[in-house]
Amino acid sequence: MQPGTPPTVTPFLRTAAAYAWRLLVVGFLVYNLFAVLGRFHEIGVAVFLGLVITALLRPVADVLAKALPRPAAVAVTLLGGIALVLGVLALVGEAVAGERATLVREFRDGVGRIEDWLERPPFRLSPEALSGVQEKIGDFLSSHRSALLSTALSGAGQLVAVLTALALALFSAVFFIHSGDRQWAWFQDQLPASVRDRVGIGGRAAWRTFTGYTHGIVLVAALNAVLVGIALWILGVPLAVPLALLEFLAAFVPLIGSPIALAVAAVVALASQGPLVAGIVIALIVVIGQIEGHLLHPLVMSWAVRLHPLVVAITVVAGSIAAGIVGAVVAVPLVSVVWSVHTALRAARG
Repeated sequence: MQPGTPPTVTPFLRTAAAYAWRLLVVGFLVYNLFAVLGRFHEIGVAVFLGLVITALLRPVADVLAKALPRPAAVAVTLLGGIALVLGVLALVGEAVAGERATLVREFRDGVGRIEDWLERPPFRLSPEALSGVQEKIGDFLSSHRSALLSTALSGAGQLVAVLTALALALFSAVFFIHSGDRQWAWFQDQLPASVRDRVGIGGRAAWRTFTGYTHGIVLVAALNAVLVGIALWILGVPLAVPLALLEFLAAFVPLIGSPIALAVAAVVALASQGPLVAGIVIALIVVIGQIEGHLLHPLVMSWAVRLHPLVVAITVVAGSIAAGIVGAVVAVPLVSVVWSVHTALRAARG
């Protein structure tokens, strides 16, 4: 290289530098986008719940709209859905209240049975150690009473936030069910004409996948809850209805939600019915997991969500790390929608 001549840059380094600064800009924008969404995550959760309600109730409203005016059909559908949810919660509350006295007595006897079981082989724990655990728990509760009270008060504040999000979700669902197609058409009209077709293709694919996933996961959760409720009722485990409802809610977290809910049922069975029934409930975890993984999910959801189970597992864990239980619930439908949009746009280009 002659003195005074500028240094030459290889094409590879020039291309890498061009990609690097573009990636930095994209990363900066994505980071700030998620930072803004994190500040307003209650709104995002409310809109997501509104879309879930719309996916579940819009077909019912469309059927009723053939005989009623559209606003009346939407009102009847939403009021019927709210009445159904409140009825289920009332049934669960009545079941808990009716079994409260029996449950307290069975748990008191069950704790004694567990202590006797732990004192025998192979554990051979001394009675002093078990009584010491009970005393330590009592001392902890008495010494941390103020902390527990403040935690309860903060939980009350979180309850207010949850109720606010639910109200916003219902408010959003009213408009989504009533005129969601017109809202989407208005949004497309605001875009440049060159991208409207692609946005329309992606939007239709996204909604088709989201509704399919919502219908599928609700059906899978309902079947799981029915199987668990019947099995626990046959085994004589108390609180079979509330535990079945817990199984229904936990099934919205794929792969890991059902085993966690059934583990809670196993603890209840251990305290109330003994190790034999608890072992049967643990076996039930394996059986229902096999039914869910190899029968329900492939048959019910394969047409809507075309993701490998490994991708689903990684997505659930990543979502839980990023946003807790809400992230675990939202992660799989979000990834499924993104993948379906990518597939639809790729097919349209082809």
